[in-house]
Amino acid sequence: MTSNPTALATPASAETARQAPRVSAASRTKTMLTSKIASAVAIIIAFVWTVPTVGLLVSSVRPEGQIRTTGWWSFFTDPTFTMENYQEVLFGRASSGALANFFMNSLTITVPATVIPLVIATMAAYAFSVMQWKGRDTVFVIVFALQIVPLQMALIPLLRIFSGTELADNFPFLPIWVAHASFGLPLAIFLLHNFMSEVPKELIEAARVDGAGHVTVFFRVMMPLMVPAIASFAIFQFLWVWNDLLVGLTFSGGNNQIQPLTARLSEMAGSRGQDWHLLTSGAFVSMIVPLIVFFALQRYFVRGLLAGSVKG
Repeated sequence: MTSNPTALATPASAETARQAPRVSAASRTKTMLTSKIASAVAIIIAFVWTVPTVGLLVSSVRPEGQIRTTGWWSFFTDPTFTMENYQEVLFGRASSGALANFFMNSLTITVPATVIPLVIATMAAYAFSVMQWKGRDTVFVIVFALQIVPLQMALIPLLRIFSGTELADNFPFLPIWVAHASFGLPLAIFLLHNFMSEVPKELIEAARVDGAGHVTVFFRVMMPLMVPAIASFAIFQFLWVWNDLLVGLTFSGGNNQIQPLTARLSEMAGSRGQDWHLLTSGAFVSMIVPLIVFFALQRYFVRGLLAGSVKG
């Protein structure tokens, strides 16, 4: 009696046949994205995306007369360089600039409004992903659902809570911090929870066997592993708060002592639009700090975004 080699090989062949399209599709996609055509398209997109920023930068260092009469591209045929726009924007008269104080206001608002939700969200994410307690999943779903609550719906209630109180008078930036932290928390908890959930349970169990409590596990095990995720959300939250106009206008109440930079930029053109040429310089002044933060944390950025996206 002889065996049939073809019959024995049939299951393996069928499994290989089922897997082959997946491999080929992935290979085709990778080849397409790394081809010369895809690279050329990416370069074109990057160029088109960068042109407006280059025009903004060039306009910010041109004299007022040339800004009003010629396009920014004429700088390359008749280059005229001046820093008067930046000087006027940073240290000029209050009606046309004087952004130095507002720049510090934005820093005072943004740094705590980034740190506060990160601290709370990190601890909350640990409670949702590691600790076992009754109703944990239900509470997490509620926190996740809070992301859909529009910011505009809560501005007036929050403003009424703080308006006219002694706490707001003594700490004028506190309402703005609370508003930004409150609306940043649901997303922060969701992202950090997903990251913590990907940490191998064996690692936590090994620490618990060695006698580590929750505090030790949190600071010694979780925190070092969470640096990329924390840095990624810190960049997003910093940019959101730094570029915010609505919350700053609502809670500052027109008080120049606590108004953010964006509020001043929105008024910089003047009541009759006579100072619109200063907007280019003001825009680049507002970009300095976000660029510094991004480049300082960029090595963690991609790792944090991709954390938990694949397994294995």
